Amino acid sequence: MTEQLSRRDFVAAAGVVAAAPILAGRWPSPVGGRPPAAVRTILFQGDSITDAGRDRAEHRPGIGAALGTGYPLLLSAQLMHEHPQQQLACYNRGVSGDRVPDLASRWAGDTLALKPDLLSILVGVNDFWHKLFRGYSGTVEDYERAYSALLQRTRAALPSVSFVIMEPFALPTGAVDARWHPEFDQRRAAAQRVAQTAGATYVPLQAMFDDLLKDAPAEYWSADGVHPTPAGHAAIAHAWRQAVGL
Repeated sequence: MTEQLSRRDFVAAAGVVAAAPILAGRWPSPVGGRPPAAVRTILFQGDSITDAGRDRAEHRPGIGAALGTGYPLLLSAQLMHEHPQQQLACYNRGVSGDRVPDLASRWAGDTLALKPDLLSILVGVNDFWHKLFRGYSGTVEDYERAYSALLQRTRAALPSVSFVIMEPFALPTGAVDARWHPEFDQRRAAAQRVAQTAGATYVPLQAMFDDLLKDAPAEYWSADGVHPTPAGHAAIAHAWRQAVGL
C-alpha cells in the first residue's frame, strides 16, 4: 500500500479535516497563558512521518512539494483555505530517520530561524526503532531529557511560541512486533510528560489508531506499522485539529 497521496486520496482526506476554523478556536497557550495575537507561521517538525517525501530543495512556505504528501500538507491546505486573511506561512521540516538528537543538531536553521508562532513536533519512533536495527543505545530517560531540553531551548529563543506535541505511535503490522513493548509504550508516556512540562497541547495518536483498528486492519492505516497510508495521515490531521482546539 503506497504512502503517496493521489489526487482522489487527497480530496477525500482533506474533507476529513475540513471542520470549524482552527484560528477562531483555542490555540495552545505559551508561557503566561496568552494565545498568540496573530498566528502566521506554522512549522511541522519530526521524522519521516512528517517528512512524507517533501522536496527539501524547496524552502518557500505553503508550496505543495515542500509540504510532502502527508498530514502537514492536509493541515496546511485546509488552514490556508479557511484563513486567507492570515496569509499563513506553513513549513514542513521533517527529516526521515531523525531521532531527538538529530532534531537538536539542525534546530537552529530548521526551526529557530523560521520563528514559528506554532511549532508542531512528532518524533520518537526512530529513537526506539534504531535501537533494534542500527545499534543506537539511547534510553527512555535520554529521550525524555533531550526532548525537554529541545523545548526549553526553543522557548528561550522564541518566548511566545506555542507547542503541539504529537504522540509517537506504532501499529501491529510490518516492522512492529513484540520487541517494541513495553519500551515503546514508555517512550510514548515520556512524550506526554514532556508536553505537560512544556505547557504544550498533546495529540494522543496511539489510542486513536487503536480505536480505528476496530474499523479496518492495521495495514489500512500503516503499511509497515510506522509510516501512515493516506488514510492514516488523514486520521492524524483530524486528531491534530481536534486537539489544537476546534
